[in-house]
Amino acid sequence: MSDADRSSRADLRTRPMAMADLVEYQAGSVVSRRLLKHRSGTMTVFAFDRGQGLSEHTAPFEAVVHVLEGEAEITLCGSPFRLNGGEMILIPADVAHAVRAVERFKMVLTLARD
Repeated sequence: MSDADRSSRADLRTRPMAMADLVEYQAGSVVSRRLLKHRSGTMTVFAFDRGQGLSEHTAPFEAVVHVLEGEAEITLCGSPFRLNGGEMILIPADVAHAVRAVERFKMVLTLARD
């Protein structure tokens, strides 16, 4: 980890913050900022521009997707679910899933390792 990464994360510790303010939208892009990285899991905040997404994939850990603002479509095993700001979905380990921005949106992704 670079000194800049350490400094950036240290600046976030021990103070209140609005998670949606930790990452900014960029036209035609998906932007992410990792907040925590430990052996037991990670926490990352994302900003998706409208129409952007993550193609179908699997992960060997359980995940929580918490939409902070906007509207997302999360597809699990081929079934789409629409989530709006304030809603979340749990994704079991090894389940195929994809993410698409119906409208631009921000989310927090928390991965939990065994």
